[in-house]
Amino acid sequence: MPFNKQAEELNSIIEEDCPAILDLLSERGKGIFFPKLGIVSQSLEAKNTKINATIGIAKEDDGSPMRLSAIADKISLDPNEVFTYASSFGKQQLRELWKKNIYEKNPSLKAELSLPVVTNALTHGLYTLGYLFVDENDEVILPDLYWGNYSLIFRQGFGAAIKTFNTFSQHGFDTASLKRALSGKGKKILLLNFPNNPAGYTPTEDEALKITEIIRERAEAGCRILVICDDAYFGLVYEEGIYKESIFSNMAGLHENVLAVKADGATKEDFVWGLRVGFLTYSCKSITKNVCEALELKTTGVVRSTISNASHLSQSLVLAGMESKSSENEKRAKYEILKSRYEKVKSCLDDPRYSDLFEPLPFNSGYFMCIRLKKNDPESVRKALLERYDTGVIAISGVIRIAYSSLGEKEIPLIFENICKVCKNIG
Repeated sequence: MPFNKQAEELNSIIEEDCPAILDLLSERGKGIFFPKLGIVSQSLEAKNTKINATIGIAKEDDGSPMRLSAIADKISLDPNEVFTYASSFGKQQLRELWKKNIYEKNPSLKAELSLPVVTNALTHGLYTLGYLFVDENDEVILPDLYWGNYSLIFRQGFGAAIKTFNTFSQHGFDTASLKRALSGKGKKILLLNFPNNPAGYTPTEDEALKITEIIRERAEAGCRILVICDDAYFGLVYEEGIYKESIFSNMAGLHENVLAVKADGATKEDFVWGLRVGFLTYSCKSITKNVCEALELKTTGVVRSTISNASHLSQSLVLAGMESKSSENEKRAKYEILKSRYEKVKSCLDDPRYSDLFEPLPFNSGYFMCIRLKKNDPESVRKALLERYDTGVIAISGVIRIAYSSLGEKEIPLIFENICKVCKNIG
């Protein structure tokens, strides 16, 4: 089936400057576009007219958006920053500020970046990437400890095959297993999530360099590689010697055959889980502004066709927080609380009573840590914790995941005590 003329124009721009990116696009991705013709473009053309009957919203006689005081009275923001539709691209000021912050938070990053497109947080962002890049039976390469929603999105949503490599080898990231997973020719889709959910691990500085070299070698061998950097927990690194920038910094501009995508959001970085504001940002060696714009348009085409646009209220709140002078100090204080909980977990694990019952997997960052039970079944322990000790944990991938981010410091010793009791009693 032939593509729409607007999609063909975008494909031609990408093919001319960055042909590897066109090869990575799925058939859906090649066919998608953001409609510059029709309602959207006509509304933009009429934006500053005195009499504007193009926009499908209701307005008061004074021109402000029609609203209910029962709702509006609870919000101090300008009604125009709350009740109207936001652009399908996202609020322009927010996009520009987020891009600026990516560079500031990743000082080694020098590559050209697209302007971030706003999504309905990480899940919708990943779904959007599935639409753009995943054809049926494509392999999505993941560590064997991964967030279950990846399978729901890529396997159930787009018919992809999930291929895993070992997350850990002894006490660190298994770069050798990653290298084996990327062997062979053709299109590769690699998803890296640091700090990892569920393991709570970020590579060391040396491991990050090894990961980068592995991907460079495969690109030089002719593989077209999409590297999705899921940065949901970005910034929450608690140890020295751990790579503190996003792995996206290493992937951006790495090679003409590597398209790097930074999937991130305000969810954890700004402690606004329910606001659902995420971003997709692209980079590739020798990427041009025209290709960046083409990718932005295709991405926005998916946003337009799935959710129309992300919440205007949420975007305005995130923007207000980012512009606040107190924001960074407040975020630092929250980071210190999380770091203190991390350190409490580490101290609890020094208890010799636990060594015969379970061992912690490597962890150094994020919200989580995992333990591998030596004698017990994780699901049986999980159920017993619920029934006998009023304690909730997650059993996943043969391990138990503990979200210490959600525990007060006094609760942390109790959870390990309860796990210990259950393991001994049901052994």
